[in-house]
Formats: sequence, structure tokens, C-alpha cells
Amino acid sequence: MKKAASQKVKQNPWTWIPSLYFIQGLPYIMVMSVAVTMYKTLEISNTEIALYTSWLYLPWVIKPIWSPFVDLVKTTRWWTWLMQVVIGGALAAVALTLPMASFLQYSLAFFWLVAFSSATHDIAADGFYMKALSDSNQAFFLGIRSSFYRVAMLTGQGAIVYIAGYLYEDMGMQYDYAWMWAFLALGGLILTGGLYHMFLLPKVEEEKQEDYTAKDIVKGLQDTFVTFFSKKGIWLSIAFLLTFRLGEAQLVKLNIPFMLDEFAKGGLNMTAKEQGIIYGTIGMVALTLGGILGGIALSKKGLKAWIMWMVLAINLPNGVYVLLSAFLPDTLQLAGLTDFLNLFDTFFEGVGFTSEPTRLFFISIGIATEQFFYGFGFAGYLMYMIYISQGQFKTSHYALCTGFMAMGMMLPGMASGYIQEMVGYTSFFIWVLVSALPCLLVTPLLKVDPNFGKKTA
Repeated sequence: MKKAASQKVKQNPWTWIPSLYFIQGLPYIMVMSVAVTMYKTLEISNTEIALYTSWLYLPWVIKPIWSPFVDLVKTTRWWTWLMQVVIGGALAAVALTLPMASFLQYSLAFFWLVAFSSATHDIAADGFYMKALSDSNQAFFLGIRSSFYRVAMLTGQGAIVYIAGYLYEDMGMQYDYAWMWAFLALGGLILTGGLYHMFLLPKVEEEKQEDYTAKDIVKGLQDTFVTFFSKKGIWLSIAFLLTFRLGEAQLVKLNIPFMLDEFAKGGLNMTAKEQGIIYGTIGMVALTLGGILGGIALSKKGLKAWIMWMVLAINLPNGVYVLLSAFLPDTLQLAGLTDFLNLFDTFFEGVGFTSEPTRLFFISIGIATEQFFYGFGFAGYLMYMIYISQGQFKTSHYALCTGFMAMGMMLPGMASGYIQEMVGYTSFFIWVLVSALPCLLVTPLLKVDPNFGKKTA
């Protein structure tokens, strides 16, 4: 097969890594989390929300099947900006379905298109990242990468949810039209990102001619799977990938309904706008700091030194939801803090908080804690996937890793709504904490090169 020569262009990673992973995170958070908030405000039940939105993980689970096609045809750079354009259009299509009578069926159909395009984008963007950077730079920018990815997630959970809440509460729109305009704005943003990356992503690959046959694709798929499953200790690695986010897989489907549910149901009785403000300000700052610190820590001491600590970091802070669910649905007043908490309330009242200051203070502290340690711990998970993807088929192998990650999110998430409605919020969040045990048992058995990820002098 012939390749047309193309000159590789060196470009400062700061000009494309933040924007690339910000755009990569947006469709994922819209499908996996903001859709949860949207359907909750549109009065869909917790069981239905968890089940339907968990099914949307499927494209990420099965994306290794078409990863060789992405690896062989065109370049990862081309696939990256093209999928961003498709995602932007698909999100605009979701927006247009929301005022319809059968909005649930139609919006889920277009969410599937967003999910499929986003999964394909992940294959290309992650492969591009590994091809464009050295191992040490991959470790250094991992914190930046994961932070901007999570900033995108908090932009969805924060800014997009706030916009919808503002249009509903302050502008008098019905929620279907409020969400429609929020999704249209996001679709336009991602389309703009696609055009930016069309011109700004560095050219680090040779251009490929489109002369691949179906036999080439099948052989590429076969080689990908054979070489991946031949790796030493791969089954233990897969167990780690499946269990690392076991607690989070269940938590992310119910933490937003928990915040929006009324007191009588054990929720925090927040508005969508309040939830968006806290996630988009306090949560965003905490998560960014945690992600950057995680990347720096990995580049200094390597993955092996930090992996267990990062497993603890991503799981134990989920306990804040146990405390929030146990105490905050009832009125809570603490002697000696009244003046301070009133100042806290005054700080936010200009943007529309209606809840009492004590509750807002502890909700914000809880979210900040969980988000900071999530950002720190998730950097280790990303680095481990890079570690076991090394070799000839690194793009496809990384896609396989993220497929197992998505499976570990999809299956537990499908049942989470049923479990929560059966046992209540507090018992459910205790179960989320207990779900960390399998990964804690697997992690000490992993074999990791002590020097992997360390930044060399």
C-alpha cells in the first residue's frame, strides 16, 4: 500500500491538547450526564433514566470493532475533526426533537448518533495524542488532558444545565424549549471546534491512500485482538479496567436525580440552575486542580508509585454522598456558623440560589471534595490504559481499553436506578462505596514498570 509523503509539522501541544480534550469531553457528558438531568426535569423516572442512558455506553463498548478501520483509513487527525463536525450536527438534531410529543424516542435515537460519533472521535483523538507526543510528554500532559476533558464535563453539567435552568426559571420557557436552545448552543460550539482543529492540529502522520479492502480491515481487526490478548497479565489488567469505575458507574446515574429530587424522596430539592452553578464553578476549579496535580505526580514518580493511591482517591470521596443524603434532606443548623453561612448565601444569591445557606455550603464542600479527588485519581486510570496499549497497534489497543472501561460503566449503570428506588438514596450511596472493594483487591496484583511515566531529565 502506498502512502503519499507529507511533512510532519511541529506545534506547541498547548495549542491543541486543551481544545481537543475539551471538545472530546462535551458529547460524552451530554450523553451520559446532562441527558440524565434533562430527562429528570422532563419527568422521566429514575429507573428509566438509568436504563436508557446506560445503553448509550454501548458504542464505547464495541468501538474496538471499527478501530482498525480508523487506524488504517485516512489519518487520526482527519477522523478527529470530521467527527467533531458530525457531533455538532447531531446535538443540534437532539435539540429539535425535544418539543415533539415522542421526544424520548427521537432524542435517544440522535443521542445514539452522538455516542457513535463520539466513540469514533475518541479512537482517533487518543491515537493522535499518542502519536504526536513522546512518552514523557504524554505523562506530563495527562493532567492537562484529563483536566480539560473534565472541564468539558463540568461545562455540560454546569453551564449547559444553568442555561436551561435560567431559561426555565427566569425567562418562563417550558423545559423542552429551554433544553432545545441549550443543546443548539452546544452544537454550534462543537462545530466551531471541528473547524478550528481542521486547521490547527499538527500533521504528524503520513497521508494514506484509500486503497484498503475489506480483507485488510478484517486482518487489522484480527491482528489487533490477537496482539492485545497476548499481552502478559492482560486478564488481570482487564479486571482492573472493569472494576476501577464500578462505584462511579452507579453514582453518575443517580447523583443528579438525588440533587434534584424533593426532600420527601430523600433528595436535596435543588433547582437545575443551582446544580449547574455549583458544578460549573466550585466543581470545575476543584476538578481542574486535582487533574493537574495527578499528572504532575505521575510525571515525577511514575505510575507504579501512585496507582493504588489513585484508586483510593477516585473511590473513597464518594462517601460525601452518604453524608449529604443522611443529613441534608432535613433542615440543618449549626450554632456559631450562621454569619459565615449567610455570607456564603449572599455570595450566590445574585445568580439565583433559593436553598438555605447551610445546605448549599455542605453541598458545595461535598462536590468540591469528590471532584478534586476524582480528577487526581482518574489521571492514573488514563495512564494505565496508555501503559498497556504500548506497541504496534497502540491506537486500536487503547480503543480496546476504553471499550472495557465503557463496559464497566454501562452494565452497573443499567441497574443503578432500580437499586436506588428499591433501597433509597443513603443505602444506595453506601453500596457505591462498597463497590470499590473489587478494584482494591485487584490493584496490588498489577505488574507495572516502575519507570513508566516518569519525566526524564
